[in-house]
Amino acid sequence: MSTPDKTTSAVSPSARVAARTDVTLTSKRLDDLGESSRESADLLTADRLLAPNRLAKPEPEGTWSHFLYAVSGRRINIGDGRRARERKALSARIAAPLAGGARFVPVLSRKGGVGKTTITALLGMALADAREDRVIAVDANPDRGTLAERIVRPHHSKSVRDLVRIHDDVKGYHDISAIVARDATRLDVLASDADPRIAEAFSDSDYRDVAGVAAHYYSLVLTDTGTGIVHSVMSATLDLADQIVIVSGLSVDEARLASETLTWLETNGYAEQAREAIVVLNQSTPGRRSCV
Repeated sequence: MSTPDKTTSAVSPSARVAARTDVTLTSKRLDDLGESSRESADLLTADRLLAPNRLAKPEPEGTWSHFLYAVSGRRINIGDGRRARERKALSARIAAPLAGGARFVPVLSRKGGVGKTTITALLGMALADAREDRVIAVDANPDRGTLAERIVRPHHSKSVRDLVRIHDDVKGYHDISAIVARDATRLDVLASDADPRIAEAFSDSDYRDVAGVAAHYYSLVLTDTGTGIVHSVMSATLDLADQIVIVSGLSVDEARLASETLTWLETNGYAEQAREAIVVLNQSTPGRRSCV
């Protein structure tokens, strides 16, 4: 009977340890990795972490697309219909992040009763509902505006005057949240003063103080202005404006006023804002819904 070769039948523990030490294991801290070796967290997407055959397209929207999806037992998914794609594309545009600082959007009209405050409220709610950041609507009407009454509870007692008083002492959003009112769409509303005698004191410099605070905590600042374009607050409103919305009725006289507003802006140093202005034609009938 032959004796087994010890060199082939067994390896001593010390030899196994020696073999393992031939492989050098190294570790690095994140700070030691070069920029080319690092990946940001946004690269950890579902298509990289999961097998492609495990990813499922979302349930399609649209009459024909959803019908085909349903009758095929959820096997045939041709994607959203045209209207659904257009709606989602519009929602994505509304929700897109804004580069730079806050954007100021005053809503103007030369004539009362054309729906300026209603347009401000609806625009603010639509933006606040679609976006992830903060949106505020400021009632800068020197004649006791009604913006807050259109959106929030009627007995909200804080106003723009309260923010003017504390603007130098604001340390964070919690200071502002105690003054503004918020509706179900997450739109913050800064009401005008209820007393018209106090509201008359709301000046150009007061609006700049409010705007300075709002620019730190909001991405979009809508301003419901007073009727006309020459009152005390309008100068600061137009100076800070990134986009202007002009509201007009459908009558010939109202359309003429809107045209005159654009001409006034062009000849008074706001030509660029006038070229980019959005004109909203609003038909408002007492007792019925407005048609924009």
